[in-house]
Amino acid sequence: MKIAIIGATGYGGVELLRFLQHHPFVNVQSVHSSSQEGTALSAVYPHLQQAESFMLEKIDVEQISKTSDIVFLATPPGVSSELTPRFYECGVKVIDLSGDFRIKEGHVYEQWYKRTAPPQTYLEKAVYGLSEWNHSEVNDAKIVANPGCYPTATLLGLAPLVQNGLIKEDSIVIDAKSGVSGAGRHVSLSTHFSETNENVKIYKVNEHQHIPEIEQMLLKWNGQIKPITFSTHLIPMTRGIMATIYAQAEKELSTEMLVDLYKTSYEAAKFVRIREPGNYPSTKEVYGSNYCDIGMAYDERTGRITVVSVIDNLVKGAAGQAVQNLNIMMGIEEDTGLQFMPVYP
Repeated sequence: MKIAIIGATGYGGVELLRFLQHHPFVNVQSVHSSSQEGTALSAVYPHLQQAESFMLEKIDVEQISKTSDIVFLATPPGVSSELTPRFYECGVKVIDLSGDFRIKEGHVYEQWYKRTAPPQTYLEKAVYGLSEWNHSEVNDAKIVANPGCYPTATLLGLAPLVQNGLIKEDSIVIDAKSGVSGAGRHVSLSTHFSETNENVKIYKVNEHQHIPEIEQMLLKWNGQIKPITFSTHLIPMTRGIMATIYAQAEKELSTEMLVDLYKTSYEAAKFVRIREPGNYPSTKEVYGSNYCDIGMAYDERTGRITVVSVIDNLVKGAAGQAVQNLNIMMGIEEDTGLQFMPVYP
């Protein structure tokens, strides 16, 4: 398959290149940028100096469509909504890493993203690419909306509970924390070293754009789910997300029962690893990999379930899951080109 990457100068774009360069069934034809056309990618990322030489090219939909079968859009919100319909009409498949096509209802997108939604007809064509749970839909998709980083960790952590009706529908609380790379490479006051170092910040309280994305999938699994409480925090590390999820159990359970349920639910999942009772994952244990590690506990005193879900936000939360979706679309093994163990320590 011939691949183009648009938005190659961002963290998600260069991470895509890292994986696709080792993929046996694809060839990266071109990399593109709207602001650095004509610049060598190695000039933007000096660590690529010994890798295959790529020059950043302008975004020319017609030209890209002639040379590529699939386009990855690692672009800011709003860009994909303009480019994706054009690629679709040219017969090119799209995997979109931005948030433009994740929300099915345009007015909901506009409410949370504060920008004009893509055309409704293309929102309906897009498939939400939560790889472990939407496999068959992704396989037939022409447009894949790659999930956000927070929703990936959260939904993988909640899915067995919600699908099996084990929690009270109005009791979901998510306390999530992310490394600074989740904000992208653009420099801002909120991600300045002296602002983030030795500091923890809560942000977008009750208004994070990933809230409707999470709720949309939860409602697909269980139509009785009520609005969630979702809090996000910026922590002084480069990569990683930890979502600590709390929910009230519908009936008396045990930690052992929950572990068995999760192991059964993810038995065929190559990238979801379930911890034994009393063992909880940390972000360092998935660093640089496409794994999602999940641990859980049932509190007999309160009747509350705690689930801890960790991912690398740039891999399973972005580029890695995008490549996983590429593999599903191609009908090959999901872990092709992704067989990287976590980097530790």
